[in-house]
Amino acid sequence: MIDVALLGIIRRWHLRDQIPIREIARRLGISRNTVRRYLRSETTEPSYAERRSATGLDKYSVLLSSWLKVEATRPRKQRRNLKQLHLELKELGYGGSYDRVAAFARQWKAGQLEWVNSASKRTVAVKSDCNQHVYMESARERV
Repeated sequence: MIDVALLGIIRRWHLRDQIPIREIARRLGISRNTVRRYLRSETTEPSYAERRSATGLDKYSVLLSSWLKVEATRPRKQRRNLKQLHLELKELGYGGSYDRVAAFARQWKAGQLEWVNSASKRTVAVKSDCNQHVYMESARERV
């Protein structure tokens, strides 16, 4: 794995100091093809595939999502908090920590807010077009 500092060294040695690729590879102890690949790419930092590993919460994610959806529609005083949801998951066999449940709930809530915000932007755009049309018609009537 090459880090950003090493990538900077490779570029500086090759572009500014005019050191050949073979010499850079020998000094750094990496393959010539690796040096060549990073010099050809236009990226300033290497990108890696996002690692997705299975968690203990994956089996319960559909259930927890449905619970969160139901809780979001309830009045504030009647909602169950995350600690209560965590205890109910533990009764069903979940062995993980409260922190994982809270992190899942934060991600779920952010996804819900993103979905609502994108829907409201579309609605506002339609409303503004309608208002503009009404305004233009009323301006024509005045003339």
